[in-house]
Amino acid sequence: MAVARWNRLCALGVGFSLGCGGDGGGGTGPCTPGPATQIVKSSGDGQSWYVNNPLPVPLGVTARDANACPVPGVLVDWTIQTGGGGLSVAQSTTNSSGVASTVDSVGSASSQMVRATAAGLPTQEFTATAGAPPTSAAVTVSNNSFSPNAVAMQTGSTVTWTWNSGGVTHDVAYDSGPTPLPASSAPQGSGTHSNTITTVGRYTYHCNFHGGMTGSVTVVH
Repeated sequence: MAVARWNRLCALGVGFSLGCGGDGGGGTGPCTPGPATQIVKSSGDGQSWYVNNPLPVPLGVTARDANACPVPGVLVDWTIQTGGGGLSVAQSTTNSSGVASTVDSVGSASSQMVRATAAGLPTQEFTATAGAPPTSAAVTVSNNSFSPNAVAMQTGSTVTWTWNSGGVTHDVAYDSGPTPLPASSAPQGSGTHSNTITTVGRYTYHCNFHGGMTGSVTVVH
């Protein structure tokens, strides 16, 4: 039968201008969007971070049509429903991938709920919580690892690395971050190294003696 033969050709990867997947976005063919019928959460829900600081991941929704094809050009409104905080933009438009986003920060009234709406479509709601940032950070320098390899602290706080490497030499060498970078440590097999950091941002570092031994310090307001 013709239908069975067509299905066999699709399974074998035989290409035609019509495409085996059609226009619905569910197969291998092109996806031609129709009118949006829904927005779905695509990033940023359920985060926990620090008060009055942007969440690490933007809140994002994807507009889709009845065949789940992403739809560009859809206007999305973002509003804080409960809790304090702020949004980088209150309105954004879906891009060529159908995604609209905003950067959220949670105020002192945690927890927070943000609603995404698009005209005539069901809404989506995002939640986030926040607390006070740590006023110090501690990292253990072991053989071939920093533990934890990612820490966060409030601006003006001090991060301290403590060597527990059995005398094996390691160092803390900064790679990137707001300039000027903090002072890197000397090569050492014991003791400690500390930096007090006042500039907000993410600082990355590594050990010059052991490949793959990396870490980061994030400084927040």
